[in-house]
Amino acid sequence: MIEYTILFIAAFAAAFISGAAGFGGALLLLPLLVATVGVTKAIPLLTIAQFIGNLSRVGFGFKYIQWKPVSLFLLGAFPFSILGALSFIQMPKSMVTRIIGAAILLFVGLKYFGHLKIKSTSALLVGGGMVTGFLSGLVGSAGPLGATIFLSLGLPPIAYIASEATTALTMHAAKTIVYQQSISLNRAAWLLAALMGVAMVFGTWSANRVIERVPKKYFLNFVTILLVITAGYMVIHG
Repeated sequence: MIEYTILFIAAFAAAFISGAAGFGGALLLLPLLVATVGVTKAIPLLTIAQFIGNLSRVGFGFKYIQWKPVSLFLLGAFPFSILGALSFIQMPKSMVTRIIGAAILLFVGLKYFGHLKIKSTSALLVGGGMVTGFLSGLVGSAGPLGATIFLSLGLPPIAYIASEATTALTMHAAKTIVYQQSISLNRAAWLLAALMGVAMVFGTWSANRVIERVPKKYFLNFVTILLVITAGYMVIHG
């Protein structure tokens, strides 16, 4: 019961972070889930909880979703998330996670110092979706990578959160189906996923109240700083 209470609180905090920045919640939840249910069931459980959390983010910001970039991103992300989910048992996840973190740090550094001028092209969105989808299926979440791509669109905070959440929601739905075919989750595991999902809805609602009042300039700076912190954690801890 104590472990479930801790996971509920962690899920709320994870959803608040994800709801405010568009990513980051998975890094908080995954270590706790691994300690509670083991590494094999942690990824599918995290995916189910994130599905519920992203569904609430989409619902709270539905009218602000930018459907064109979302559709282009999902054109690559949806099939490759399935491919990644089919491969996740065989691949060294810690190494992949470190590579994702290093790529994000490189991207943010180049963009900050003016050496990288990104234009939101169809090729960038489709190609970025492929990479993000595959890595998301492989290691459970590639939210910081997807957030980096959507951050380059220069969207207002709520539109950015809702649009990125729409892509994540679709990928998590595809992965959940694949994971369910290969890993058997018992009733207790599904109840735990539902419990964390409820916490994520409340966390997302709380974050949504905050970002409605944050100016775009400060919001982008906040997300960039959190990207650097998250990527550094990924590189160090895998």
